[in-house]
Amino acid sequence: MSRICQLTGKKAMKGNNVSFSNAKSRRQFKVNLKTKKFFVPETGEWVVLRVSTSAIKNINKKGIFACLKDAVESGVLA
Repeated sequence: MSRICQLTGKKAMKGNNVSFSNAKSRRQFKVNLKTKKFFVPETGEWVVLRVSTSAIKNINKKGIFACLKDAVESGVLA
């Protein structure tokens, strides 16, 4: 399973490790993903999603149904 958030589409970014001598080497910034189970009151069913912690904050703020609807509209979730 790839490390991509199912709601926001966030995935790993690339950047540099910069040492004290300012020598640069490539590294990867991975997404902080959690597997979480959400109850959708509008449909009355449970949904298991692999989401980033920032997506969990959005769900707490807007609600799971609104976030799922936004993900479908943006094309991240089928």
